[in-house]
Amino acid sequence: MARTRLTPEREGEMYAAVLDLLREVGYDALTMDAVAARTRSSKATLYRQWGSKPELVVKALRHNKPVSLHEIDTGSLRGDFHAVLSRTDDCQMEKDSALMRGLSHAVHENPDLHKALHELLIEPEMTGLDQLLRRAVDRGEVRPDNPALKYVSHMLIGAFAARLLVEDRSVDQAFLIDYFDSVVLPALGV
Repeated sequence: MARTRLTPEREGEMYAAVLDLLREVGYDALTMDAVAARTRSSKATLYRQWGSKPELVVKALRHNKPVSLHEIDTGSLRGDFHAVLSRTDDCQMEKDSALMRGLSHAVHENPDLHKALHELLIEPEMTGLDQLLRRAVDRGEVRPDNPALKYVSHMLIGAFAARLLVEDRSVDQAFLIDYFDSVVLPALGV
């Protein structure tokens, strides 16, 4: 059966409703019935458009991202990272962090969610980060044999987790810029 094409506005409204519900009730309690009621659509429409709850949730998260890493090219690694951060505000970053914390627990119980998150959100982000880092290597900013290159994603994800655990505070732009400049760039020899 062919999918009916939603307008970008309607799709955006639906994704926003999914994320609101996710924040309110968490992944496990989120149902397609609740999404259908919140978005004034039928459950059949949701399944026809997205196929499954994990796919709908992850596509909503993807839609919510302010920028794709592969779109950024300022001419320097530091400039690229700062450009990425300038496209989101602290309030949105805090909301996104809370969502990801909630999902990180649900991922362990839901293999379908883990698969969808990996395929639709994590892999594209890692590909974008790899491109950003490859350009830095091509420009001569980072040595191609620098052992820290393969750990940049770990460092960045670690910043999110550690800030909350160590300081009981969410990440914000100022923290991430300072972290990148103080930890990631020196590790890369920049």
